[in-house]
Amino acid sequence: MKVYTKTGDTGTTSLYGGDRVSKNHMRIHTFGEVDELNSYIGLIRSYNNQKKIDNQLQIIQNSLFDLGAELATPENKIILANGKPRLKSLISEKYITQLEKWIDTMDKQLPTLTQFILPTGNVPTSISHIARTICRRVERSIISLTKAEEIRPILQKYLNRLSDYLFVLARYLGYKAGVKETFWTPNQ
Repeated sequence: MKVYTKTGDTGTTSLYGGDRVSKNHMRIHTFGEVDELNSYIGLIRSYNNQKKIDNQLQIIQNSLFDLGAELATPENKIILANGKPRLKSLISEKYITQLEKWIDTMDKQLPTLTQFILPTGNVPTSISHIARTICRRVERSIISLTKAEEIRPILQKYLNRLSDYLFVLARYLGYKAGVKETFWTPNQ
């Protein structure tokens, strides 16, 4: 399979199901942000040395491909004429429950947070914070997209929980590496 098709040379691309849209379409913009988020999660993995965390991040990367595929599929094309789903995997509550379990497991090991922390630390911690902010941007883009198109609300819920996961992951990776958290000090 070739990487290039030349069909997008005029500024349009295909959604899953065949519809062609402009490359600046909000749906394209949003799943482009999902791709960016996924790349940063890959970067976290490249600095991480904990097998359990790497497994979680790989599952999340696959989930983000599922989410991106759903965003690339117009709502009216998700279910085929025969009633079967077009996509093999749709984001569901089980994805969210899994994130919550991972969050709780890491959070139990961390000191209680009593004030805001600055997004800094070692490299994996800082990249996790960057991924968290990108995740929040994707969440905002999905909210904007839902104003114009039918998008399942669970996608927004998943991203909200993923952002929570990435915040706790940033703290956890720093904690395990012995990095002291930097607390916000309001300017006086």
